[in-house]
Amino acid sequence: MPGTKTAVLVRPANIHDVIYIYDLVDSYAHMGNLLPRPMSELYRHLRDFFVVVENNKVVGCGALEIFTETLGEVRSLVVVANKKGQGIGKKLVQHIIEEARIIGLKQIMALTYVPDFFHTLGFKTVKKDTLPEKVWGICVKCYKFNNCDEIAVVIDI
Repeated sequence: MPGTKTAVLVRPANIHDVIYIYDLVDSYAHMGNLLPRPMSELYRHLRDFFVVVENNKVVGCGALEIFTETLGEVRSLVVVANKKGQGIGKKLVQHIIEEARIIGLKQIMALTYVPDFFHTLGFKTVKKDTLPEKVWGICVKCYKFNNCDEIAVVIDI
């Protein structure tokens, strides 16, 4: 029916979603917009992931990684190209923020090339060195460590 909107569902990822998450993350990693994540890592971190499903298809994904009792991170946030600008990324981040709130986190951070997107959701830009849990826990292992061009953003929840 013309003009009919389809329902978009945000839900925890399941084992069958891993291949779709991998394909999404991999496509952005090849463009240099996201760090690659091997399939084995996605299986190990499956419970961190949420997916957006539209018409029984995964059209976006994102993860909440927990660093400390107060700090979490939005990771691997990806929306399929033909769905960009339709609010899917926003729904994912809002869902991740709510999940973080429910489990008791106080702050969420992200490293991003699109800080303005996160600013519209209430995040503020900060210096990376204010996030030692990320920098010395994850970033130090990254091939971009000495030349990281991502921007750190945080939100207090």
